[in-house]
Amino acid sequence: TWKWVVGPMFLYLCERLVRFWRSQQKVVITKVVIHPFKTIELQMMKKGFKMEVGQYIFVKCPAVSKLEWHPFTLTSAPEEDYFSIHVRIVGDWTEGLFNACGCDKQEFQEAWKLPKIAVDGPFGTASEDVFSYETVMLVGAGIGVTPFASVLKSVWYKYCHDATNLKLKKIYFYWLCRDTHAFEWFADLLQSLEAQMQERNNAEFLSYNIYLTGWDETQATHFVVHHEEEKDVITGLKQKTLYGRPNWENEFKTIAGKHPGSRIGVFLCGPEGLADTLNKQSISNSEADPRGVHFIFNKENF
Repeated sequence: TWKWVVGPMFLYLCERLVRFWRSQQKVVITKVVIHPFKTIELQMMKKGFKMEVGQYIFVKCPAVSKLEWHPFTLTSAPEEDYFSIHVRIVGDWTEGLFNACGCDKQEFQEAWKLPKIAVDGPFGTASEDVFSYETVMLVGAGIGVTPFASVLKSVWYKYCHDATNLKLKKIYFYWLCRDTHAFEWFADLLQSLEAQMQERNNAEFLSYNIYLTGWDETQATHFVVHHEEEKDVITGLKQKTLYGRPNWENEFKTIAGKHPGSRIGVFLCGPEGLADTLNKQSISNSEADPRGVHFIFNKENF
């Protein structure tokens, strides 16, 4: 038995040593941005750190807890000279990090007063394959929108510098959430992308739909009153927010009709129930003919 056990145990020990070594490397917090609804953005630098879109890291803050590691999706693009995460304050550990970074104080926080951070990673996800397709569907549910911040940023950098070599030609983006206010930082990113694409006369490159799955009668009345305005009353985007949940069968059939004979990547970061629905739709809307349209499903669950 020991012959079968010693090999895996040796590999596990090596992996733990590598992770320990990486976590001991110096990490510098270069900027802390406070977003609305108690969300903070940490911009960091680490020697030799290389990332791809959609990856995640484990973060430890000894000032809060010397043992706890928490996973966070990277929201920066590989083309940027820093890496960043967005942290929503929803528990004891995140509250401790919020206070340790001085976000609970009104005065300006000096950089040397910021807490030490240990980072392990990055680790790969399915979202890394986005640039392997000409057409993709990106579906984010709630906090699952974070990996696509990295994807959309990277797409924009690639598009600006060398669009001729970019295989990706069309993005269909779907964002499902109960309350967009908690993710205003992402709506700001979409606003920026929307404006820049229009300046370059390529607004058709990114098609996005935002679905609000929770609202009350007061909000509904407010939406009706402001429906005719040029920009959406919730997000400030030209694309109006939709209410309820998407009809996935219609969405898949419409996209299949627009891109016959294509391999379309479907990327989800969301709950298991939504993953089952999209997987079934990907299978049922793919043709048996190898020359027909095929939907390739990729998922990350939380």
